[in-house]
Amino acid sequence: MAQKKKIKRFEAVQAVKELARERVGAPPVEKVVPHKNKKADKHRATLGRLLGERETE
Repeated sequence: MAQKKKIKRFEAVQAVKELARERVGAPPVEKVVPHKNKKADKHRATLGRLLGERETE
């Protein structure tokens, strides 16, 4: 026996996003947002580390 289709509730946020995508277009996919709570490195990278990273690439 087939199951009944689940009725989706109306969500205002979802409706606004759908309208914005229709009017403006989808947001760019490759855009990366940096993590806002990430702390900076405590020590600067040494010349040896920088050269070592280039060799591994």
